[in-house]
Amino acid sequence: MAARLGSGLVLALHTMAKALRVQAGAVGVPAAAVNGFGGFEGQYERIEKVAAHHGNYWEVLLYGHLLKDRSTMYDLTSRLELTTTSEDSRVLDALAHARRYKTSRDYIPERHEDGRPVDISFATLNWQKAVRDKNRPGAFVRKHFEAMVFAALAEELRTGDVAVTGSEEYADWSEQLLPWEDVEAKLGDYLVEVGLAESGDDAPYDAVAFRRQLEDKLTAAAPSADAGYPDNEGLVIDLETGIPSLKAHRSEGQRASAKVLEQEIRARMPERSLLGIISRTAYWVEWWRRFGPASGNEPKLKDPFGRYVITTFVKGTHMGPYEAARHIPGVSGHELSLSANRHFSIPTLNEAIADLVNAHARLDISQAWGDGSAVAADGTHMDTYLNNLLSETSVRYGKPGGIAYHHISDTYIALFTHFIPCGVWEAVYIIEGLLKNTSELKPTTVHADTQGQSFPVFALAHLLGFDLMPRIRNWKDLTFYRPTKRAEYVHIDALFGEPGRNVIDFDLIESHFRHLMRVAVSVREGAISSTLLLRRLRAGSRKNATYTAFREVGRVVRTVQLLRYLSDAPLRRRVTAATNKVEAFNGFSQWIGFGNGGVITDNDPVEQEKTVKFNALLTNAVIFHNALDIAEIVRQLQEEGYIIAPEDLAHISPYLTEHIRRFGEYSTHELGIQPEAYDPHLDVDFSPLRGNDPRAPDGYGQAA
Repeated sequence: MAARLGSGLVLALHTMAKALRVQAGAVGVPAAAVNGFGGFEGQYERIEKVAAHHGNYWEVLLYGHLLKDRSTMYDLTSRLELTTTSEDSRVLDALAHARRYKTSRDYIPERHEDGRPVDISFATLNWQKAVRDKNRPGAFVRKHFEAMVFAALAEELRTGDVAVTGSEEYADWSEQLLPWEDVEAKLGDYLVEVGLAESGDDAPYDAVAFRRQLEDKLTAAAPSADAGYPDNEGLVIDLETGIPSLKAHRSEGQRASAKVLEQEIRARMPERSLLGIISRTAYWVEWWRRFGPASGNEPKLKDPFGRYVITTFVKGTHMGPYEAARHIPGVSGHELSLSANRHFSIPTLNEAIADLVNAHARLDISQAWGDGSAVAADGTHMDTYLNNLLSETSVRYGKPGGIAYHHISDTYIALFTHFIPCGVWEAVYIIEGLLKNTSELKPTTVHADTQGQSFPVFALAHLLGFDLMPRIRNWKDLTFYRPTKRAEYVHIDALFGEPGRNVIDFDLIESHFRHLMRVAVSVREGAISSTLLLRRLRAGSRKNATYTAFREVGRVVRTVQLLRYLSDAPLRRRVTAATNKVEAFNGFSQWIGFGNGGVITDNDPVEQEKTVKFNALLTNAVIFHNALDIAEIVRQLQEEGYIIAPEDLAHISPYLTEHIRRFGEYSTHELGIQPEAYDPHLDVDFSPLRGNDPRAPDGYGQAA
């Protein structure tokens, strides 16, 4: 046979047989994998389920994801004392029904034991469809009913419509509010303090006055923007979609004289060591006196000045105490660790930061950058170890850690710093940093990035006397609101959508005046944290009357601010400059925090917060010292005949690094050298920077 077929054909058949064996093996691998997941029939059934529920009908698939945690969720809800914060108890009633029949196999009755039907009107129509089986009238599909109840309970805990007794995060926050009688006694002074009422005005400020004030703001802003649209060359509104677009502003660039001044200053900046900088600021400002042992029973340090300066340097640069002890003579890692843990606290670090802010504000040169009336808030990612309570993987940054959230003054210095989880909405911390700021600078204008656009944040900022003006992006996702259904505009009407729609409910605002004031005064008095409040109000509860009132006020305030932003090109430049400034601070503080690759090595949330504040303290010390060096160079240039224009000086950032030594042997000899008193005065007239608006100088913030 082989002779007749020939050797070539035999070889071909052999190769074909080998290929078939390989192919059979290849088919067997996926077949084995499919069998491991229930076989082809089981997979076909799942595919058909998914295909049957296309069109955003995902509810029937949720139980599969909750199944492994079912017993845990039942155990948790049985141990926690859950209460409603309104009169609506439908979700908790449905939860009790699910727990009563949790051992049932496939179906549970749709009525309570007393014959009342279980009210599931809280659920969407999709859920109401999913929990019923047309072949089993009078019953719920147990697994879908449980998934619906647990999903609704999670949402109500998030919105604050259900509270956990004894909890801090999920407590009934409304119980923390001051009684109306106490609020009423403080209201007159409070309204004047936050700028909602005029001092000496005898007219009563009540719900009608509050409503009229908001109506006037919106009815003035919209016609003004409409009238200015023909001359607004930077704004184009799509008449079909109503989406505005802004032409990019072309900067004129730095003036030639400003470039020369900057080159001179950079060339003349004296070389400094980081440890020497912080030592001199400690002598001048005496911020180190804020620290000490928490208990009077602890032994006192022989040299508290030196120990606190070195500890601040080590912690502010993110160096570990034992690593730092290898490079700093005369100290041990144990001493540095003990000092940081027992002699420094979050409140005292805040006080030391405020000391440097106050000293910086008294320098004449700080007027080149701002007057302290504006602040920009933004966060930057900080690496941490994974196994701690605060660390999360950031979707934005794609790596684990937390967020150092800074409030940066228009004078470049940090007023306040938080360390927050990656998963939170950063906007809820905008107000908290302003309220916790203890420095002499009291900003009234707040700039933020796009994350500062929540309706309740705008409302609370307005009620507390702050002008929130974030940098706006994603205009297609923003809605403008009309003051009345009849309000129409010649040029900008497309912004507001269809005529008669997107109208402010001023009746709702007026009816909730007392509650709005009660919340605002309670936040101002510290009875409730603004962060906790905004985390609850951000959720968008349909039941929470506080949310609906804050949402409606926020719609008014945000619409006014959006119209201002679209209409005022200089305002947009100031907002951009302010947000650029905080981004520059983030880079500057990270340059100073060079130790351990910038990773926060503590796993304790309190120590993590302290580490971020140490870094802010050290960064502020460098900013203050750089400002003094810049001022001294300006005086030298003036003596040499240079004419210093304030507009040029406004372009010089104190975030200079070329002259600072970060590495090498850290000599402590400078700790024993007391510097001469510094000169805060500078013979430069900064009034041209302010123009007609002292709170909004066009020249401020250009260097960032």
